Amino acid sequence: MEGRRRRLLRLAERTSWTLGLVGLVGWGAFHIWVAASTQHDLEQFAAIGVVGPHADPPDQSLWSPNRIIAWRNAVSGPAGAPLAVLRIPKIRLEVAVRPGTDDRTLDRAVGHIEDTAQPGTNGNSGIAGHRDGFFRGLKDIAPGDTIELETPDGNDVYRVERTWVVDPEEVSVLDPTTTRSLTLVTCYPFYFIGSAPQRFIVRAVRVSDQQGSSPSAANHASIPGPEAQSSPRRSDLVS
Repeated sequence: MEGRRRRLLRLAERTSWTLGLVGLVGWGAFHIWVAASTQHDLEQFAAIGVVGPHADPPDQSLWSPNRIIAWRNAVSGPAGAPLAVLRIPKIRLEVAVRPGTDDRTLDRAVGHIEDTAQPGTNGNSGIAGHRDGFFRGLKDIAPGDTIELETPDGNDVYRVERTWVVDPEEVSVLDPTTTRSLTLVTCYPFYFIGSAPQRFIVRAVRVSDQQGSSPSAANHASIPGPEAQSSPRRSDLVS
């Protein structure tokens, strides 16, 4: 009887060790997959002529569980090369900027808002992200913080001028500007349950423009005019 009990205890011990090792291997494999998926977006960008630093997997500690699931599903599919890479050192964010603001794009990365200046060009470039995903860290952004935008044409440094909250219908925040600017848009409040009623806006201006330079008239002429606000894509500020 005593011998049988010892055998059962040894069997239980081996089973526990085996399950523990399987769980550890699975956890490690998941983190390797997360890192590879994120790096794929940035490597696509590097392949078109910009070499950036090695990217860590996104910090999802503030993300909602549903957004993490949506991100996993989105990165499993194919996607074209990003337009740029957005970096915000204060909140340890490095993320690809992809064209458009459809659900799948914003589940995978952040999106360039149509009818605004292309990233890295003169004017006001609108970039949208989910408040419970990549842009949740914007809750900690303040005037004076720096934002980096890397495009195939180079790397620009921007400084945050202000943050404010607007209604979704107030698309004037995306109007063209006389300086090279970034306007980051996400839903607000950040931890609102359900469809958030407002939008949180971050406006940053290129450092060299803050020091007195201005875009050329030729480049400014190519920026979409205020009439673009009537476009269905800009009828409301995206989340």
